[in-house]
Amino acid sequence: MTQYAVRKSSDVENFMTSVERVMTYTKLDPESGYNVGRRPPEQWPSEGNITFQDVSLTYYPGGPQVLRKINLNIKGGAKIGVAGRTGAGKSSFVAALLRMPDTDGEIMVDGVKIKKINLQQARRCISVLGQSPVLFSGSLRKNLDLVERFQDADLWRVLEDVQLIDLVEGLEGQLDHELLEHGANVSVGERQLICLARVLLQQNKIIVLDEPTAHVDPQTEQTMWSVVREKLKGSTVITIAHRLNTIRDCDKILVFKEGEVTEFDTFDMLLSGIDSVLYGPSLRPDNNEQ
Repeated sequence: MTQYAVRKSSDVENFMTSVERVMTYTKLDPESGYNVGRRPPEQWPSEGNITFQDVSLTYYPGGPQVLRKINLNIKGGAKIGVAGRTGAGKSSFVAALLRMPDTDGEIMVDGVKIKKINLQQARRCISVLGQSPVLFSGSLRKNLDLVERFQDADLWRVLEDVQLIDLVEGLEGQLDHELLEHGANVSVGERQLICLARVLLQQNKIIVLDEPTAHVDPQTEQTMWSVVREKLKGSTVITIAHRLNTIRDCDKILVFKEGEVTEFDTFDMLLSGIDSVLYGPSLRPDNNEQ
């Protein structure tokens, strides 16, 4: 009886900790952008041009500036690599684009100031593929197309593009096959390919890749980069690199240092100058740590 009582008391304490966390979330200030009624033009964005004008970012009032006066123009359809040491501002650059939180200065996509439009509409034009695949419990169909915007033929097309069609055809229920939480009943590489298929399905004009091949095998990595090169030609692709070989083929390389853009040029041009940050020993391609 004593053991049972102690166990139940511990369970109640753990459950109440969860309640406390939920109550804390209810007291957080909501993001103001949800209340903005203005929506962007139809078929926006059509090109994927991105402009930063004096953009600075702090994550909380009174906090340090993680981005400082960023001025930048990215042409629609360009393939941009983002490099820099840990804490240089690479992830904050993406956070600014996603308005997490809103920045000082203006970010414009195809001439539309994203702070002036509804937050959901602003984020909907951007697809993000990170290091860790994001899947949830439910059917494969729901994981690919949560809001049921597309036909089955579209789902099969993107699965074929990422070379998963044979796998899905062998599953019980195929598109209705139930995935466990976090996709636990498929391999890590297959999870990432499913997430890549979701990106292809959305056909957004701005794609953010945060080293998506960091945890997959070489064959899957080759498949993913081949799909990115062939199927995302018309999109602006921003690739955050932890290994410089990942961004060697990008049109331009954006180098961050201490929250500022220090260089923005082609890979070969940056490596040709001994004063370049990219040329330095900390970011050189033959550096094993990078």
